[in-house]
Amino acid sequence: MKFYDAHNHLQDDRFSGRQTELLTACEKAGIKRMVVNGACEEDWPQVLQLARENQMVLPSFGYHPWYLHELTPDWLANLKKILDAVPSAVGEIGLDRWKPDLPYAGQEEAFLAQLQVAAGRNLPVSIHCLQAWGRLLELLQSHPRPACGFVLHSFGGPAEMIPAFAKLGAYFSFPGYFLHERKWKQRAAFKNVPPDRLLVETDAPDQPLPAANILVRLADGNAKPVNHPANLPAVYAGLAAFFGIKTESLAALVEENFLRLFGNL
Repeated sequence: MKFYDAHNHLQDDRFSGRQTELLTACEKAGIKRMVVNGACEEDWPQVLQLARENQMVLPSFGYHPWYLHELTPDWLANLKKILDAVPSAVGEIGLDRWKPDLPYAGQEEAFLAQLQVAAGRNLPVSIHCLQAWGRLLELLQSHPRPACGFVLHSFGGPAEMIPAFAKLGAYFSFPGYFLHERKWKQRAAFKNVPPDRLLVETDAPDQPLPAANILVRLADGNAKPVNHPANLPAVYAGLAAFFGIKTESLAALVEENFLRLFGNL
């Protein structure tokens, strides 16, 4: 089986410089490609370097709403420049009304500027959204989108909104964190996702799986557990069990979807 990670942050400092080791483990686990998402200008060069060193890495560059306070005056020009460096996607970008004390002012402007870049270049875009699903839908309906489609990373929105997002070109990515029993509502929503729009992700080093599902354990420099990207096959297995299908069947479906969206990169 071949596995495809639709969203992670391999460049994260919590991996303590062990990226080469992690990629070797991922290759042994059957992971074919992973979308590694930059979150701000500071980490874009790290993502670029990982992509140049290992063909498993599909780079994605964007400004996450949590880091908009770090915007430089030339941030948009810098984004376009790094997108020119290697075949890449746009993201992680988005809207967030959940994080405490995070200003919402300026989020929509940054999101739309990056969405416009993705639409103009027809690049897939990875979207973060927390407690802003209605507004996100309105913005996507009223602004240009990449014709190839976009990913709603760790989709946790209302199940009834899935058809409207799918009509606009959305793919819906399932994280291992939703295998926790308390996440039953988010897990159940994925039964409404069209089969040709389903993706799977780790969001490593974040969103750890339930202890019983973890295949590879890892800790950061402070001995705090973090999510290893080689846990991706366990996310597939957990989702397949929830759907009542074989992991092989899910893997074939997700491969087709991933390559449809990201196959030109």
